[in-house]
Amino acid sequence: MAKTKKIKSLHCPTCKTLVLATGEDFPFCSDRCRKIDLGKWAMGVYKISSPALDPDLLEELEGSEMNPKTDRDRYE
Repeated sequence: MAKTKKIKSLHCPTCKTLVLATGEDFPFCSDRCRKIDLGKWAMGVYKISSPALDPDLLEELEGSEMNPKTDRDRYE
């Protein structure tokens, strides 16, 4: 029995058109839908609501809160 390779697909997050994983703009159906999605992120329509749980990131944030001068020195 010959195995056929299954191509994954999903719906474009912007317009819900079916998109194949082999598509040039995957996971979007077109560059237009990609730009619409990017615009929504830029305008704050999408928000990440869960807190950062990465231990390294949390340590870095705690360290910069303790010494506010550290961030200023980094960019001077």
